[in-house]
Amino acid sequence: MKHLFVASLMSSMAIAAFAAPATDVVGHYTFPNAIEGLPATLADFEGLQINSFMTNDAVRLNYWEAGSGEPIVFVPAWGASGAELINELWLLSKTNHVYVLDPRNQGTSERTQKGQRIARHVMDLNEFLDHIGVETTVLAGWSMGVSVIWGYVDLFGTDRMSKAVFVDEPVSIYTHADWSEQERLNAGGMTTSPERMIAAYQGAPTNQQIVDMKVVQRAQMLDSPYAQNAMGLAEHIAGDPSYAMLVLFDHAMNDWRDVIETKLDLPVAVFSGEESNNLPSQKWIAQTVPEGQLFNYASADDGDHFLMIKNPLKFVEDLRAFIED
Repeated sequence: MKHLFVASLMSSMAIAAFAAPATDVVGHYTFPNAIEGLPATLADFEGLQINSFMTNDAVRLNYWEAGSGEPIVFVPAWGASGAELINELWLLSKTNHVYVLDPRNQGTSERTQKGQRIARHVMDLNEFLDHIGVETTVLAGWSMGVSVIWGYVDLFGTDRMSKAVFVDEPVSIYTHADWSEQERLNAGGMTTSPERMIAAYQGAPTNQQIVDMKVVQRAQMLDSPYAQNAMGLAEHIAGDPSYAMLVLFDHAMNDWRDVIETKLDLPVAVFSGEESNNLPSQKWIAQTVPEGQLFNYASADDGDHFLMIKNPLKFVEDLRAFIED
């Protein structure tokens, strides 16, 4: 079954290190929907590059880059890449220097058995910031990308960050048995069994008591032409999804409450919506950090886990307002 959640973790392509126009790396692509103000083909996105660097454990990571001005660095969701964020890249590149890092085993980056822990992804992000040489940047994460940023803050602090953007990531995916219901809501706990969650994401049967499957259900709702264009490009570069699964157990078992409570000393924008079961935890984050702001999208605005790619125009408008404030 093809749907957004599964397709997003299938973005993959193993290629040699390079710095090249995006079309030279992933080929030419025509978007299925013609949308005024957005490119009709990938070739229409002049200046979009996919470049690469080598990590200290000898893994080649690629990143999408466009525009000029103040930098914004995106860390995408589990399984996702710059392809899913192609609309954000286009829109934000008009005013900013925008980067999207393809994590190891995702998008156009290398496939490897090495380093399938959030801690290694955190080091990858730190080395990427070294590579592009930014002094300060807005760091924006979506889903698992937010956890990578929380890990970065935990280990490296916020000196390189001007502001932070978090899109709909639970504080702890794993629900501890001794939590009260309020603690679960604040943390966003969505499974009592990471093993069953991983199996469910691969198609095994489950139930809502063991795994919150709303994210998968909302992933299948692709009526947004923006999302169809982004996911079409992601499927264009799709490959073996099995590598992306390697990091999922470690991702599910992290609890980031102490980082949120004690280490986020900068303005934070939190994006979620009425169709996301993560919304209570996102409210908790925005209320807990010293300078938090919640952007709560209504159902009519595609307010779910995929709000960035379903409603990029509103997301970019709100993001710009937050950055410029």
